Amino acid sequence: MSTRILALDTATEACSAALMLDENSVSERFIITPREHTQRILPMVDNLLAEAGITLNDLDALAFSCGPGSFTGVRISIGVAQGLALGAGLPLISVSTLAVLAEGAWRQIGVSQVLTAIDARMGSVYWARYQRQAAGVWLGRDSEAVLAPEELAAQTVDLTGCWAIAGTGWQTYPLLIDNDLVQLIPGHTLLPSARDMLPLAFHYYHHGGARSVEYAEPAYLRNEVAWKKLPGRD
Repeated sequence: MSTRILALDTATEACSAALMLDENSVSERFIITPREHTQRILPMVDNLLAEAGITLNDLDALAFSCGPGSFTGVRISIGVAQGLALGAGLPLISVSTLAVLAEGAWRQIGVSQVLTAIDARMGSVYWARYQRQAAGVWLGRDSEAVLAPEELAAQTVDLTGCWAIAGTGWQTYPLLIDNDLVQLIPGHTLLPSARDMLPLAFHYYHHGGARSVEYAEPAYLRNEVAWKKLPGRD
């Protein structure tokens, strides 16, 4: 039986939505639009559903990027996902933005070891190292952190071998890693795409990873900084 999942991502400068009707049928809408996520994401959803001839009620689950990423972008992602899921009675699947980048590098070049880094501003990056296991499972969620570039040296002393790089952090800080035992290759994935969320969401859905709306939570990695930036906070 097919599994129908709609995925949404607004966590970075990119805004995208993707629809899976089964494992071999995926369609996507993607645009780079740093300040228009709220205007763009719902029309993307409507367009995908209309193209497929289905409604939200025909879906099995809805996936969203839980972060890390832009504070506002992550809030949009979770808010829109909760609203749509609540109205249609759908479970939600949260997917790490960094894991989505790793999946994107896999799709592009078939590499199973990926160093992901998103420019987090304020002289830091959202960082993780992901390794792909059997059945498309990525290990690395526990390595996710927000770090200054100079702090990465301590985080990568044990790295060896060939790793692909993905994310805007490498564009901002080209020399994030200075380790002669590591060979870095382009993963050709700068920004996350909702289509790369779908294989991860599919796995989570079939292994108990879909949860009710009230349990959806963002993953900022830097909660205290985001809280201080809110109006009226110091």
